[in-house]
Amino acid sequence: MNCEQALKLPMPEAPSGLPMVFVAAAALVDSKGRVLLAQRSQERSMAGLWEFPGGKVEKGENPEFTIMRELKEELGIETRECCFSPIGFASHAYKDFHLLMPLFICRVWKGEIKAVENQKFAWVFPQDMYDYPMPEADIPLIYQLRDRL
Repeated sequence: MNCEQALKLPMPEAPSGLPMVFVAAAALVDSKGRVLLAQRSQERSMAGLWEFPGGKVEKGENPEFTIMRELKEELGIETRECCFSPIGFASHAYKDFHLLMPLFICRVWKGEIKAVENQKFAWVFPQDMYDYPMPEADIPLIYQLRDRL
């Protein structure tokens, strides 16, 4: 079905009652064009899945500040807002919440990436990300990365 056909259908109902969760994430890109993925720990929901580093946007934060804070806490690296370029956006309804997540590319940071929270990492070319199980919301972002890197 194309867009013109879809516009002839009745407007679908919006998901009701789902709380909105706003998360910001970064695709850290190395000099070879690989992107850093982090594996979710066993203590977290969606345990074992691979994701882009980032986290929940706290009250009073913009997405770029959230990423700076999360990269410092999770990876031990420093970045600045000017290091981020928006590349994509995920909007996905999970069972218990609706996730909104902008994804930014970051190619410059200060420090050595380390597993501050003992998570596993993998440097992966975008076309190979399909081999890593990821949260449903992250999967469409692979296409955007593959086409733009």
